[in-house]
Amino acid sequence: MSNTNNTSESQGSQQSSRRTQKPQKSQESQDSQEPRRPRPMEVLREARAQLAELTGMTAETVSSFEQTEEGWALEVEVLELERVPDTMSLMGSYQVELDAEGQLTGYRRVRRYERGRADARGSGGR
Repeated sequence: MSNTNNTSESQGSQQSSRRTQKPQKSQESQDSQEPRRPRPMEVLREARAQLAELTGMTAETVSSFEQTEEGWALEVEVLELERVPDTMSLMGSYQVELDAEGQLTGYRRVRRYERGRADARGSGGR
């Protein structure tokens, strides 16, 4: 009988030691991992917020978005000057660059246009 008890106890202690070891292993692997890359939606939200904070203008939409070797590249449409009627408001298209963590590293306006105007096709653009 004592053998049975010892075996049960030793199995129980082995199981409990396995349970305590698992969190340690997963914690070690988390510590050794590189910082988590932000998800695309997190990058979009953060880019719009950072651009709005820097320029003081409302970022209305993201018209282009891609992951690059250095981080992220976006083209963001911004309301630069509100007019009545709304179709006459001035919009700006900004090229925005972010690092791998989603922090804005630079931006520049690449185009300015009236909201109601479409791009001309075949004329080489503006």
